[in-house]
Amino acid sequence: MTEPSADTKPALAGIDFLPGPVLLLGAPGVGKGTQAQALVRLFGMPQISTGDILRKNIADKTDLGLRAKSLMDQGLFVDDETVNGMVAARLNQPGIERGFILDGYPRTLVQAGFIDALLDLHREAGTGGSALHLPLVAISIRVDEDELLRRITGRRICPTCKRSYNIYAHPPASEGICDFDGTVLEQRADDTGETFRERMVEYTAKTAYVIEHYRNKGCFAEVEGARSVNEVTRSISEALKRLRSS
Repeated sequence: MTEPSADTKPALAGIDFLPGPVLLLGAPGVGKGTQAQALVRLFGMPQISTGDILRKNIADKTDLGLRAKSLMDQGLFVDDETVNGMVAARLNQPGIERGFILDGYPRTLVQAGFIDALLDLHREAGTGGSALHLPLVAISIRVDEDELLRRITGRRICPTCKRSYNIYAHPPASEGICDFDGTVLEQRADDTGETFRERMVEYTAKTAYVIEHYRNKGCFAEVEGARSVNEVTRSISEALKRLRSS
């Protein structure tokens, strides 16, 4: 999981509110990870990624980690109960006084119900610092599906320096060659149209309902994601301030 450094300061002027718990939502390829990192720097609060939590629990051989590894070794998905337990344990750790950014969780209505109930319990008990006294707000990043397809299928990675290109939006100077070290660029095995469509089906079947859940609760905003990283970050910050003010 990504923790802000001890000297992290807000990066934009005019931040006069507590961000609290934040959930970033959006289809595959909208830039949730990029924006999560931007918000980490902006607000000085951690990104809580279920992928990172899962890997850490497995590496530390916790009870939940051993259970998750057993399921994964059988080719099974890690169940909601196990993932929920890992998230609950993380929220009992320090570093979330200003808030936190959820990345990759909740993915289902079951998980959304769990995190909502967990935060309600923290508020009732008065535990966990000021951030846990605030309700979770959800920000959905919206990008046209055709643009998402171009982002994913056009992505090329340098295996040496790890720089990322896009043959449609940000191509290298020489086709297929990294500008910095001359390495032949690679396309990830899952950066294909077929895989993208499969992920979109799963997203629509599960996570789209999470969007409606928070929209109906009135703690939801949507921002346009087909702009520069800084513009999207600013829109998210402004949306958070509106939601917290209301």
